[in-house]
Parts: sequence; structure tokens; C-alpha cells
Amino acid sequence: MNIADIVRQQVLAASSLIKYDARGEYSPVQSEGSTETTMDDSQDDRAPEAGLVLPQHVTEVGDGGSQLGKRVLRKIDWRLIPLMFITYNLNFMDKTILSSASVFGLREDTGLHGQQYSWVSSVFYFGYFFWEYPTTLLVARLPVAKYLTINTFFWGAVVALTAACSTYGGLISVRFMLGVAEATITPAFMFITSTWYTRDEIPTRTGIWFAGNSVGGLVASFIAYGVGHVEGSLHPWKWMYIMLGVLTFIWGIPLLLLLPDSIEKAKFLTEEERKYAVDRVVLAGTGRTDHTSWKLDQVIECLSDPKTWLIFSMSLLTQIPNGGTQNFGNLVLKSFGFTSLESTLLVIPASVISACTIAGTGWLAGSYRQMNCILIVCVVLPAVVGSSLIYVRPRTSSGVQLFGYFLLSTGPGGIPLLISLVGANFKGVTKKMTMTALLFLAYCVGNIAGPQFFRASEAPHYNTAFRAILVCYCLVVGLAVTLRFYLQWFNARREKEEGVKGSAGAGGIIAAGKMLGETEVRQISEQAGAVELRPEDYDDVTDWKTFGFRYRL
Repeated sequence: MNIADIVRQQVLAASSLIKYDARGEYSPVQSEGSTETTMDDSQDDRAPEAGLVLPQHVTEVGDGGSQLGKRVLRKIDWRLIPLMFITYNLNFMDKTILSSASVFGLREDTGLHGQQYSWVSSVFYFGYFFWEYPTTLLVARLPVAKYLTINTFFWGAVVALTAACSTYGGLISVRFMLGVAEATITPAFMFITSTWYTRDEIPTRTGIWFAGNSVGGLVASFIAYGVGHVEGSLHPWKWMYIMLGVLTFIWGIPLLLLLPDSIEKAKFLTEEERKYAVDRVVLAGTGRTDHTSWKLDQVIECLSDPKTWLIFSMSLLTQIPNGGTQNFGNLVLKSFGFTSLESTLLVIPASVISACTIAGTGWLAGSYRQMNCILIVCVVLPAVVGSSLIYVRPRTSSGVQLFGYFLLSTGPGGIPLLISLVGANFKGVTKKMTMTALLFLAYCVGNIAGPQFFRASEAPHYNTAFRAILVCYCLVVGLAVTLRFYLQWFNARREKEEGVKGSAGAGGIIAAGKMLGETEVRQISEQAGAVELRPEDYDDVTDWKTFGFRYRL
């Protein structure tokens, strides 16, 4: 008898509602003193996919419970999503306004030459890299809303100070500090999303707030176009940084007043709604995130998990192209024969394409549990074509090159899909936050390396850069397919070992042996009050150690 058999027997023996029958299948039993009746074949609530019988009180819930579930989710969405979306708007604008500033006098005013602009682009990610793991630990241990607010005040001040830079050394310093400031934003949002939402909801919500990135790029382009017409002693690029810095600093006030630190401290929910919100992420999410401690065994498990390194590698390879095109986008567009103002406007359709890709694939990944890896391939393939079209210039026309540039805009859709995979497939707070740190360490390395492929000696064609982009995206396709087959194989192995099918939408075995099938999961995430949870259901355990936990593909 292996360990899985022992665990299965212990879990099922603890249940007063489910047992094996003579055929080795599950059937309900009636506890002593219970008023519930045993279901006959006509009352069977069996989930065909899971091979389990659920007690009647789990599935037969009145309209009151359903209405409570919808009300709680609606209130959570309206409070959290706008705050995260707008913050991510500012996050992207403050980070990438450098590209617009580069064509409005920044390089000339600060005396940049050779590869110095590339290093100004890259050093942001050195700061990000430096602070990434410490901040993921702090996000899980400090009141997340207050920590994020303090970070936002610091971040806005750094952006505004960029306007005071007049030398290469000054730019390097503030860009490094900006990387430190922005390193907290995405890990904090991943933590918040996993805290409040179920596994089916995480991809869609991640797609929505991450789309703020691209919408931020669109807004930044309008700002740059407007400010680009300003004439005076203060050059346009300086006004860009002053405006965005002040706006970011002021935005810290709504975060302080409106963003809750945890579900338990959410004043916009009633006591009943807070209890319901906690239970729903235990039932159909990845568990509670408060009252936890750092666990070495979860770090070791994360580092020994093959899917960790597949996701790490894809994060690295998707960000090498991103790091280059994000900071050299306007310069590349100018090389097609457009003016500075025209190149700023042409970033707008690219931002729209990117935003639609991110939001659309996030919704699809949330709606279909076996689509995530396929969607990564789908968003990367147009970028492969786009980089190929730009690489073969000048043998193609400016119109074809511009079309290729727009095709590159789907590539950024890969990283939010990876973020949602981490959010939905990693269980255990320390394991999840360690994976988050690794994901963004790879993100940093890719964005540091990306601008270095844009060699000043190869301007305006940058052949090395677009060859590197092509290779990276092709490798991502291969890794995404590999990850999907690995997760499929791992799910099948666990089904065989545990003797149950499980669900990629549920949190595994809960309530002393009850486990939800594929059909019931979507309903139970709205009707969490129907299941009486036990103290052990709130424990901080990993996906490897959760009986019945299955991975989204």
C-alpha cells in the first residue's frame, strides 16, 4: 500500500457522509441522529466526471444562497477590479513613458550615446530584480493594502523626480529606484486575486486588471502626443514625467481609503458576506492567505516542481521581446518613415490590440479549464509572424512592416496567462509567493536582456533584435505544449493513485471527505454557505499535498 492509498483511506474514513460500497464506488450513508435521508438512484446527484456522490445539502440550495453568492462576488468585483485596473494603468504608463520621452528630447538633454539608452531601459529591471523576492515575502506578511499604498506614494515621487535628471548617471539612479517601487505591484495583485477569487475566476480577473497595462499604453500615447506640442523652457519629456508622477502619488489616497487588507477587514462586506467570501475560496479557490507563516518545505517543493521551471522559462522568453519593443517601439516606428508625433499615435492601435488580446484570453482561460496553454500558443504565433515580417526588411514595404509591428502586440498576452496559471495551479501561500518571485525574476532578466539586442550600430533595422524575438517566441510555443502535456500526465497519475477524478475548478477534498465534481464546482463557488467547513479545511497546504486537487491546462 502506497502513501496515496493511506491518505485516501484516512480522508474517506473521516467522512460521515461518503463511503465506498462493495463495488469500490462512492455512496452516501446516513449518520446516527441525522435527519437527512439516503439518496436512492432516482435522487443520485452523481457528478459523471468525478464519480462522486454529493450530499443533498451541498447541491440543493435555495435562492437565498445563490443570491448571496452573486451579491458577494459583485461587491468584490466593484471594489477591487477598478482599483487594480487603474493602478496597473499607471504602472505601465510610468514604466514605458521612456519610449515616448526618447523621441521628445530626453536622449539629447541627458547626453545619451551608444548603448546608454539601452542601459537606461534595462536598469529599471535591475531594481525590480533586486527587490522582487523581499517584496513577495512582505506582501504575504504585511497588511497588503497599506503596504501597497506606501509603495505607491514612493513610486509617484520617483517618477516626478525623473524630470530633474540631466545626466546619464541621474537617469540610471531614478530608473533603478523606479524598478524597486514597481516590483511590488504585480505580486501584490496576484496575492489579492488569489485571496479573493476562485480558480475559475482568477484568469478572467487577472486578464481584466492586467489589460490596464495596454490601456495605460494607449493613455500614455495620448498624453505624449498632447504634451509633445508644448513649447517652452521645460521640454515635453519633462512635463510627461511631472504629470504622471503627480497623478500616481495622488492615486495612493484612494488605495489607502478603499482597498482592504484582507477579507476579514473588508468593511464593504457584512459579517455574513465576509464568512461567505472566505469559504468560497476554500471550496473552489487555492485556500486562505491570512494567518499563515513562511514554510521552508513549501519553498523546497516549489523549487523541485517541474512546472515551476517550465513557467519560469516561458516568462523569461516572453519578456526578452517585451523588454525591447516596449522601450524601442517609438524608435522602430520612426524607422518605418514616420515622424515623432506620428509614431506616438501609431502606438495607440497596438495598445488596443494588446488590451483586447489580454482581456479576451483571460476570459477564455477562466471559462475553459483546459485552454490556458493553448491560448499561450495562440497569442505568441501572430508575434512570430510579425517579427518575421520586420526582420526581412527593407525587402518589404512600410505598410507590411507596420502590419508586422501590430502583430507583435499580441505577444504581451502571454505573461498574464502565466500569472493566472500560477494563481490557479499553485496552492500554499509560501509556495505560491516563491513561484511568484521566480516568475518575476525571469520577467526582470528577460526585460534586462531585451533592450541589449537593439544595438545602436544596427539602427534603424535592428536585425539582431528581431531575430532574437523570433527565436524566443518559437521556443515559447514548444514550452507551452510541453507544459500542457506534463500537467495532463500529472492529473492522470494522481487520478490513478487517488482513485478519484477530482476537479480543476475545486480546492480538493474538503469538509472531511467531500469533494466537488466538475458540474458542482461552478455552482458551489456561488453557494459556499451550503457546505459546513472544518478548521482543517483552512490549513495552509500545497497543491501536491491536497487530495483531489487537479491542474488547469
